[in-house]
Amino acid sequence: MLMKFNRLPLYAAILLSCTIVLGACGGGASDEEIFGELDEGGGGGQTVIDPATVGTITGAVAFEGTPPPAKVINMESDPVCRAGAATEGSMTEEVVVNDGRLANVFIYISQGINGSFDPPATAAKLEQKGCRYHPHVIGVMVSQAVQFTNDDPTLHNVHATPKQNKAFNLAQATQGKTDEKTFDHEEVMVPVSCDVHGWMRSYIGVLPHPFFAVSGSDGSFTIQGVPPGDYTVTAWHETLGTQEQKVTVGQKENKEIAFSFKAQ
Repeated sequence: MLMKFNRLPLYAAILLSCTIVLGACGGGASDEEIFGELDEGGGGGQTVIDPATVGTITGAVAFEGTPPPAKVINMESDPVCRAGAATEGSMTEEVVVNDGRLANVFIYISQGINGSFDPPATAAKLEQKGCRYHPHVIGVMVSQAVQFTNDDPTLHNVHATPKQNKAFNLAQATQGKTDEKTFDHEEVMVPVSCDVHGWMRSYIGVLPHPFFAVSGSDGSFTIQGVPPGDYTVTAWHETLGTQEQKVTVGQKENKEIAFSFKAQ
């Protein structure tokens, strides 16, 4: 049973002897960040999730069929964006497939994790660069700071339109402008857009725990530091919907799973 994390020096020494890095986009997590507070309420005894027993969930996301072709984004409305696109090119990112593998899928444990975890002390980062959001999909924890930065010498704004959290719209008129926001509630997903440049879009998954990942360009993902138990793992994609699987993770087990989305 997951109980409240005990931060006594003895336990801290044990945890500091192990290094567990969370395999999720937006940065890794320390032992304390993964094994943060787990409070099931009602007082009672306390226990520590033993890092020597945790496992991992790894896998890849496949794509079946012929993916829709990426389209060239017309950035003629802004000279700065147009110049960047002429140098690097700029294609739509709704469905990114490489060798039959699907990128930008948000994979997370949707059932089986109880209690509450402390968010990481470090902020997740979402950059506006080349008139695009980077990364396209990220995951963060509830109350974790998210840092939004304008890397371009042109006006951007960060317009978040969540349903469970407070919406916000940040004007970032100058290059290097940075703002930080947090989300108070779990939500999968929070759309982020730029009203100045209508093609710019990103998505933020907000969870009360650190057990999530985003599939890379090769479709692979890793969720580390998973306590032994029975879970439901969900995969979300912005246009292809969601899928879920039941997974049992044993002590120190590397559980491999696979998701597959089809062309629509």
